[in-house]
Amino acid sequence: VGSEMCIRDRDKDKSFFRIKIMKFTIERAHLLKTLSHVQSIVEKRNTIPVLSNVRIEAKSGSINFKATDMDIEITEIVEAKVIEEGATTAPAHMLYDIVRKLSDGSDVEITYPDDKNALSIASGRSKFSLSTIGVEDFPIISGDDLPINFDISRDELKTLIDRTQFSASVEEARYYLNGLYVHAKNEGDAKVLRVVATDGHRLACAESPLPDGAEKLEGVIIPRKSVLEIRKLLDDASTDNVTMALSENKVRISFEDITLTSKLIDGTFPDYERVIPTDNDKILEVNVKELAAAVDRVSVVTERSRGIRMITDTNHVTIAASNAELGNATEELEAKYDKESIDTGYNFRYLLDILAQIKGEEVRFSLSGSAAATVINDTSDNSAIYVLMPMRI
Repeated sequence: VGSEMCIRDRDKDKSFFRIKIMKFTIERAHLLKTLSHVQSIVEKRNTIPVLSNVRIEAKSGSINFKATDMDIEITEIVEAKVIEEGATTAPAHMLYDIVRKLSDGSDVEITYPDDKNALSIASGRSKFSLSTIGVEDFPIISGDDLPINFDISRDELKTLIDRTQFSASVEEARYYLNGLYVHAKNEGDAKVLRVVATDGHRLACAESPLPDGAEKLEGVIIPRKSVLEIRKLLDDASTDNVTMALSENKVRISFEDITLTSKLIDGTFPDYERVIPTDNDKILEVNVKELAAAVDRVSVVTERSRGIRMITDTNHVTIAASNAELGNATEELEAKYDKESIDTGYNFRYLLDILAQIKGEEVRFSLSGSAAATVINDTSDNSAIYVLMPMRI
């Protein structure tokens, strides 16, 4: 009897210490697309090792991939043939590079742990082994309830981002300008969702009809990095609508099997309406493609100064640039203008960024004087407005 008890105890110990093996097979194309999303969040240099990793969990016929930099977290679920459930973390960029170089149309088998207690990636005759870190060390920033929820058209959200994100500041000193300010706004009889960005030299403001559920959105600042990640995800989306959820300190974007959660910038966005001129009464209208091409050509001689001059005159406008060492350039365009001449200097890159967002045939400049801010908008669309500060040349 004693020997039988010992055998049972020994078997019990073996089962207790038996290592559970995660194993699944997935199409390379599906895995690559998912990894391209999650690895984009991960910083290439990290002082916390686990933040360089992607969390991989196999469960019930699908794989849950998660990555975070402690400010942004992305989760994506993809179908796979799960042989054994389990979870671990592995280096995100290395795993992405491996899968990216595997053969098109192949299947990928992932096993953890392998005979070296690492993550094994096998496809055809290729086999790789990656070191891992336990999931218990992986941080989670999502999970909070976000009280404001609404659906918005994917194309509408893309347009709002495109029309504004280029104006967000990248200076750390003014961190509260390092993102997009999003809020609900009563515009006359209409209610709109307004998005604003500024770096102090230029301002972009775009709006769309207010979605149901966004009425209480008083104003949040979504970080620039989060905005850029959201924009990339929207390009790969096939759905017509996405869901946005917000609280005082977080925003969550979800569609299909992807969820991105980001912390918001804890700061006060300036009263942007005060810097939008309302009495600029000198109106210049010009073909946007011709103007953009002229600015681009003339800017060749500016080099580091980036300054070009826009000189208005009756029925035409002249774009000019000069460089004491290289020479000068001018180009004249037909335009609609009937006020006194104004000679204004602009940063040509800032001007080209704005002109790239004008989708109609003509762009309107509302001017006051050479030293005053200029209001720019599409003559065929009033849902976006831009303010550009002059540059001394």
